[in-house]
Amino acid sequence: MECSLLVKQAEGLLESETWYVAAFSNISSLIMGMLPDLNWAGFYLMRHGCLTVGPFQGKPACIHIAPGKGVCGTAVVRDETIVVPDVHQFPGHIACDGASESEIVIPIHADGQVVAVLDIDSPVKNRFGPDDRESLEALVRMIEERVRWE
Repeated sequence: MECSLLVKQAEGLLESETWYVAAFSNISSLIMGMLPDLNWAGFYLMRHGCLTVGPFQGKPACIHIAPGKGVCGTAVVRDETIVVPDVHQFPGHIACDGASESEIVIPIHADGQVVAVLDIDSPVKNRFGPDDRESLEALVRMIEERVRWE
């Protein structure tokens, strides 16, 4: 995946609408369309101290994830990107889709706080490498700069 292409297309989507619900809906669709070998791409939003499923593409997902639970909750507590080459080796992994084999989760910030995470799953082990991480972190930085949370 070329970072500049994904970020450029996401920037184009945000030119006409920066409200997080519309933005995340289109960006999750963009990710699913641009990246091969995915089975879920979307966002979990911090709400009442817990992650709650937001806009996504894929099979129905877990609705609530507590901080510190699973890959998404762990990314929130650590406030860092987590790449999991084999989800079956991640202690406490939450299996919303049994087909998932690898995962990447990136925290999204507003006003210095984690307000959401970008969560992407693949049915292929070791799907997410350093280039994917770099590109998706660039996408999240662009989201943090442009998305409105009202």
